[in-house]
Amino acid sequence: MADRDRDAQGRARNARPRDGLGRPLPYGSPGVERQPEGVVRTPEETISEAQRLLDEGKPFHAHEVFEDAWKSADGPERALWKGLAQLAVGVTHAARGNEKGALSLLQRGADAIEPYADAPPHGLDVTGLVRWARAEHPPGELSPPSLRS
Repeated sequence: MADRDRDAQGRARNARPRDGLGRPLPYGSPGVERQPEGVVRTPEETISEAQRLLDEGKPFHAHEVFEDAWKSADGPERALWKGLAQLAVGVTHAARGNEKGALSLLQRGADAIEPYADAPPHGLDVTGLVRWARAEHPPGELSPPSLRS
């Protein structure tokens, strides 16, 4: 068995290049630059970066930005960031053609962020995001949402 790719701390990390939807490509293939992991951003930076990536058709990468926020949060907004990450993964699954996985993640994401609808933090359009996530989308036609109204 070949040695596993490892990061600077010795943790296993797949160094294969990835496409825009996060799928691994063969070593040596041109890929899309990956999001650095473990970046601590302000909520404003997180939302702006994730929206930019969604607008560029990179929902997998947006998910990684939200995942950083979720993993670095220790307060009441932890579930918000996790839910937003789930919405982005739902868009990723839809773009990959996994309709069942997309619907499941969109539902979980909507359930996670819905409690924030009465007092949406950081200018997020929580009500609109929940409505979007629960709407019926034609197969293969799941456009990423706008995070703010």
